[in-house]
Amino acid sequence: MTPKLEAVTFFNGHKMPIVGLGTGQASKGEVGRAIDVALETGYRHIDAAYLYGNEAEIGQALKKWFDLGKLKREDLFIVTKLPAIANRAESVEKYLKKSLEALQLNYVDLYLIHQPVGFQDVGGDTFPRDKDGKVLLDMNTDIISLWKAMEAQVDAGRAHSIGLSNFNSSQIKRIWQAARIKPANLQVELHIYFQQRELAAFCKALDVTVCAFAPLGSPQMPNLFHARGGDASKLVSLSPMRDPVVSRIAEKYKKTTAQVLLRHTVQRGIVVIPKSVNPDRIKQNFDIFDFELTQEDMDELDALDKGPKGRMFNDAIAPERTKHPEYPFHERY
Repeated sequence: MTPKLEAVTFFNGHKMPIVGLGTGQASKGEVGRAIDVALETGYRHIDAAYLYGNEAEIGQALKKWFDLGKLKREDLFIVTKLPAIANRAESVEKYLKKSLEALQLNYVDLYLIHQPVGFQDVGGDTFPRDKDGKVLLDMNTDIISLWKAMEAQVDAGRAHSIGLSNFNSSQIKRIWQAARIKPANLQVELHIYFQQRELAAFCKALDVTVCAFAPLGSPQMPNLFHARGGDASKLVSLSPMRDPVVSRIAEKYKKTTAQVLLRHTVQRGIVVIPKSVNPDRIKQNFDIFDFELTQEDMDELDALDKGPKGRMFNDAIAPERTKHPEYPFHERY
């Protein structure tokens, strides 16, 4: 029996399934198989991004399901993101069209600005670097004009909803106040050690839903940082799935630690998009609807929050980003 798939509802009435499959760090040759397993398991939410470089393989997997009549386009909720090299108004339509072509779709359900810091667009390289290895920043990023270009994609029917990723509260507020079409969703790092309580409450007050990336931590992150030229030794090393409190609660319910971590976030009304290409783990990550954590469990897990010290996605990969006027993490939330 397919477990009940809960959803969050956007201000515009669109519904986002509360568990999705993350595809960041999923390499070519793996991500298509992961999509197959996820859809067979019952996932109906796929999170993608131009940055990840695997949209074409995702598109091939989706087309196969559509062509076989196993699913209709309206059965799925597909998210993708504008890369930092396109953080200017005139680039939004071009890069969304590139993503749609790769995904073989006419529209996405949600289009996000991947981060507020803009990079220079040099030959399409998603992390352009100078001769000294420093990321080439575009210091003229204007997030308000960028948002207006995002709104135009909704008008054109290429995106049903639009939102933000890795933005702080003051940036969200600036956009929200200037917006004709409000942000529907904010995607941010969020897990047991970095619970983003203040930011989640801020978003709730504005009727902006929240999606947690890296809800299990990110055990593969050192590989990602190394591949993109970062110094993995500067990463914050935390392992939520090995926390003794999480392990004890998992044993109580005869569940995996990952399932407990996901359940904790889902019970807060926050969407989770765990990434995996392992068939067993893809299935396990979806199997979180047949148990519920007690208030005592929730309180114990809430107490594990380390605040900003729990942030794992720091700037070891591109420390020069901190000099950008729209760098989001100087503020607490």
